[in-house]
Amino acid sequence: MSKYELTASMEKKDIKDLAKERILILDGAMGTMIQRHKLEEKDFRGDRFTDHPSDLKGNNDLLSITRPDIIKDIHRQYFLAGADIVETNTFSGTTIAMEDYKLEHIVYELNYESARIAKEVADELTAEDPSKPKYVAGSMGPTNRTASISPDVNDPGYRAVTFDQLVDAYYLQTKGLVEGGCDLLLVETVFDTLNCKAALFAIEKYFDDQEKGNVEITDEFPNLSYGKRLPVMVSGTITDASGRTLSGQVAEAFWHSISHANLFSVGLNCALGADLLRPYVQELSRVSNCLISAHPNAGLPNEFGQYDQTGEEMAEIIEGFASNGLVNIIGGCCGTTPDHIQKIAEVVSPHETRQIPEEDAVLHLSGLEPISIKEDSMFANIGERTNVTGSLKFKRLIKEDKYDEALEVARSQVEGGAQMIDVNMDEGMLDSEEAMTRFLNLIASEPDIARLPIMIDSSKWSVIEAGLKCVQGKGVVNSISLKEGEEEFIKKAELVKKYGAAVVVMAFDETGQADSYQRRIEICKRSYDILVEKVNFPPQDIIFDPNVLTVATGIDEHNNYGVDFIEATRWIKQNLPHAKVSGGISNVSFSFRGNNVVREAMHSAFLYHAIKAGLDMGIVNAGMIEVYEEIPKELLERVEDVLLNRRDDATERLVELAETVKGDGKKKEVDLSWREAPVEKRLSHALVKGIVDFIDEDTEEARQKFDRPLQVIEGPLMDGMNIVGDLFGEGKMFLPQVVKSARVMKKAVAYLIPFIEEEKRNNPGLSGKSSAGKILMATVKGDVHDIGKNIVGVVLACNNFEIIDMGVMVPLEQIIAKAVEENVDMIGLSGLITPSLDEMVYVAEELERKGLKIPLMIGGATTSRIHTAVKIDPVYSGPVIHVLDASKSVPVASAFTSETEGVYEEAYENFKNEYARLREDHSKRKSNKKYISIEDARKNKVKIDWENTNINKPSFFGSKTFDDYSLEEIQRYIDWTPFFQSWELAGKFPAILKDEIVGEEASRLYKDAQEMVEKIISEKLLTAKAVIGFFPANTVNHDDIEVYDYNIEEIPMPDNPSHTEIFFKENREATIQTLSHLRQQNKKAKTSPNFSLADYIAPKETEKRDYIGGFAVTITGADEISKKYEAELDDYNSILVKAIADRFAEAFTELLHERVRKEYWGYDKDELLDNESLIEEKYSGIRPAPGYPACPDHLEKRKLFDLLNAEANIGIKLTESFAMYPASSVSGWYFSHPESKYFGLGKIQKDQVEEYAKRKDMDLKVIEKWLSPNLAY
Repeated sequence: MSKYELTASMEKKDIKDLAKERILILDGAMGTMIQRHKLEEKDFRGDRFTDHPSDLKGNNDLLSITRPDIIKDIHRQYFLAGADIVETNTFSGTTIAMEDYKLEHIVYELNYESARIAKEVADELTAEDPSKPKYVAGSMGPTNRTASISPDVNDPGYRAVTFDQLVDAYYLQTKGLVEGGCDLLLVETVFDTLNCKAALFAIEKYFDDQEKGNVEITDEFPNLSYGKRLPVMVSGTITDASGRTLSGQVAEAFWHSISHANLFSVGLNCALGADLLRPYVQELSRVSNCLISAHPNAGLPNEFGQYDQTGEEMAEIIEGFASNGLVNIIGGCCGTTPDHIQKIAEVVSPHETRQIPEEDAVLHLSGLEPISIKEDSMFANIGERTNVTGSLKFKRLIKEDKYDEALEVARSQVEGGAQMIDVNMDEGMLDSEEAMTRFLNLIASEPDIARLPIMIDSSKWSVIEAGLKCVQGKGVVNSISLKEGEEEFIKKAELVKKYGAAVVVMAFDETGQADSYQRRIEICKRSYDILVEKVNFPPQDIIFDPNVLTVATGIDEHNNYGVDFIEATRWIKQNLPHAKVSGGISNVSFSFRGNNVVREAMHSAFLYHAIKAGLDMGIVNAGMIEVYEEIPKELLERVEDVLLNRRDDATERLVELAETVKGDGKKKEVDLSWREAPVEKRLSHALVKGIVDFIDEDTEEARQKFDRPLQVIEGPLMDGMNIVGDLFGEGKMFLPQVVKSARVMKKAVAYLIPFIEEEKRNNPGLSGKSSAGKILMATVKGDVHDIGKNIVGVVLACNNFEIIDMGVMVPLEQIIAKAVEENVDMIGLSGLITPSLDEMVYVAEELERKGLKIPLMIGGATTSRIHTAVKIDPVYSGPVIHVLDASKSVPVASAFTSETEGVYEEAYENFKNEYARLREDHSKRKSNKKYISIEDARKNKVKIDWENTNINKPSFFGSKTFDDYSLEEIQRYIDWTPFFQSWELAGKFPAILKDEIVGEEASRLYKDAQEMVEKIISEKLLTAKAVIGFFPANTVNHDDIEVYDYNIEEIPMPDNPSHTEIFFKENREATIQTLSHLRQQNKKAKTSPNFSLADYIAPKETEKRDYIGGFAVTITGADEISKKYEAELDDYNSILVKAIADRFAEAFTELLHERVRKEYWGYDKDELLDNESLIEEKYSGIRPAPGYPACPDHLEKRKLFDLLNAEANIGIKLTESFAMYPASSVSGWYFSHPESKYFGLGKIQKDQVEEYAKRKDMDLKVIEKWLSPNLAY
């Protein structure tokens, strides 16, 4: 008979329902409470373990058996403090952790007892007040071993524990916790995601066994959970400010790795206090579609390992989690007590629980970092060289046991742009399971490789499973199929799902490989239905490989293999929702092994057509792909004849071609009379004039003259810089000169630093004057532009401010952490693109939340006094100041760093009052502004007589790439006026060169720019790249533009059949993209329309065939040259190069637009305009850019880049805020209609924004975020 009575289950509300109503409260630390009892060895031993051979003190879990009174009392205290859920005392309750105490044999009992006594307290208190039900979560700690990290630094491939050992350990713990009566299971303090995946695998295995009746239940330990499948919580641990787990994953990658487990909640606990944990909880809250939990420590431990943060202090921070809608479950970890939990419960009770976002149906994968493959993503390249069946080199290295060298093959794939790594160890003379395990374990020790997801590739299921047991991220299994029948297919798919991987499904079934279009789609459809309907496999995690088979084999049946794959891909994308398509691209060219020229051309052409059909990813060697546009015309023709099966003699013709393709001059007088002056005067002269030629020798002479090297800086050098500052402030010196002065100052200081350091070592007590103040400068997250920031930094440095420049794309948590660490006096935020405005608001909000009052200086092209006053100032009680240009930064910085009594306070009050007035004025103007409904705005659209409009057809469809375009030709199109504006010299070029005030300095700057341009061109320091494209298009639904597909046909010329003519055939039945535009809504005079760019494309109902173009231009190399100058302490030339690169980018854009009008589109072939007329935009047509006034939605840039394949073609990348990198890049649309004109959208109303969100199938709040500067509500 059992010593326990099996009683009726306590009826209480389902915790899932309770979680929808309010924020749930988790308990606090068990260990902290146990420590209060100051227990001794005898307490841990009790009567039962008196003679146990090893020490037991510190084994807290054992107290559930030897001192259950203490554990029950702790549970009761937490419940009474307001906890809805307590965790069992089983953090170390696995055979692995208990091995240290030689107590593996009692693990089941220990977990069962811990669950039972917690359930006893929960049931007792629930019975007392059924309106406040209490729940028990079975705590499952991380064990004291890690499956992803070697404990031996000399053997990175070694593991102290295996996945299978972890599964066995967690299975037994799960059994004890479930049968002991838990309501939930909590896998917590996850420092290695692979350990966590083993726990989740074990939990799923237990419940599957329970459903099948395969779990043994004894009379001694009856099942107190009555066979229920319990909700599962997971809580990870971010170990430090790096934002990663101990095994290296960022928070989002952690979530994607475990998202397969149908979790009740995911969260973070331990290691950090609430304030430091918040950004990572925020990240999880953003990406996860389950409940979010957090149970942070009570701050960080003091020098004695104790936690000082009180309940009130912790609750104050936690309230921000609740008020910002970040969490559904909140509690405490190390150092927290019932007092902490009570205070937390009180402060979160008024706040609503977090709303769970809908699942996004996107293929999310992860290594140490996440990667998402969406419908609008670029083609994902899967590195193929770590495959013993495809790379002779890799095969040799593995067989020769040269795994270190084999890792370099993987690394080269990463550096070559692969977005995941395919690993295959199928070789007859290898122990494939051992080789796969060893290589993946070694990859895990290389963060630069491990950041990518792994594709585990094998024809042997045992090898695939061996790989899955090594990968902590969410990888891909390559592959499964119906080859062995439906039952085996389902079994493997269920296992893949349990391991948390996506899956490649081959087009095989019981009768063999699909080698026709019909067989391909039949097998893929059957496989998809089984996976989705019978296995409940997420459709977005299904990747079909419809078999890339070899063409040009000489066998007629093989001729259509290429076409069949492409068409099957198109069918899958249209008929199997959310499924992805992949393929082994190099298979197509096996007939030409040994002829890389032909193979590269075949790969490129095949990818070109397959990607157009919807191919998402492919296993391909990036080094074996030619640029499609660069393939010689004759070779491309014959390759595509083969791939697209256009001629009966295609193979013969390609084989035939393949055999041929194997293989004024006066010296200027320099006035050096200033060299005769005393050294102090010489240094001052050099600083004011920006002369570096003699700076080392003059600085050395001054050092010899003064007692201490620091006196040279504080004396003559600062005297000179003060003169520079005064002249600049008075408008007698201009920005280019100031930057040159800073270059001289930097070089002088650099010369003196070794002497200053030596003096400090010899005389530790010596010190000098402090700087005017310390200012942190950063371009905000998602933005890559930094010319303006760099200029402001230089000007401030010239005025004795210490500048900490964090660079570009800096996340807010890093900005704030650095500001606190360095105890800065001011933070300067910069940004060029409109999403940066929101990021600046987030920085201000976080500063306010943390209770900081550091003055915030706002600058950048899109910033304004109005935006600062309306959006940033109200959320931050500290000083916020918009700085228009560099010259204004000095008085602002000086005021807010002044030690003179009352100066700071006066400046603070003045700016706060000014911004309050601006907000009031803005509000009045806003209320006076008249708007009309979107329906009425559309009635007032631009009226175009389409019936009598002639529309030119472009000369080609698709894209054309320009690589390394002549900079000499581009130079002729440069508009120099914005160049001078970037240096804060006002005036129009060339008149500015003769301006009374700035003319002399403008001329000097122009001369320096011309010399730099000459150097850039002669030494080929910059490279100009571009891609343009044209597509059939029509406007639909007033404001959307449908972009249509096209086909390319080559038709032999009647008089010379060996020559063909290319024809571009429109396919207006197939929409490949929909461009979403917005319309002005401000009330206009009767004669003025409400513009939308869609007005300039013929509406579909007119049956007019219209077209749209797109372009992306970039200048590469500027960053590298700029950094070289920075290393030489030459800020002037560093900024000069970037400013010139920007001019080249705009000039290249102008040049290409001219060629488009006259040549490629040809709608204005007779245009004759000089450069001044081009700058004044006197041409026909427009080229508006996504993110700018006429089309302010930056999200549309993604569509443009996809149409042009811009990232692959010319290497421009989009940041998360849709800034382009390199920074000297321009992109936009081409509209050809003669009436098209530029306009600003202005403010728009909610009716249009709501409809726009529906048109784009996006969340309204997301759209409002991206369009915030344009919202009139």
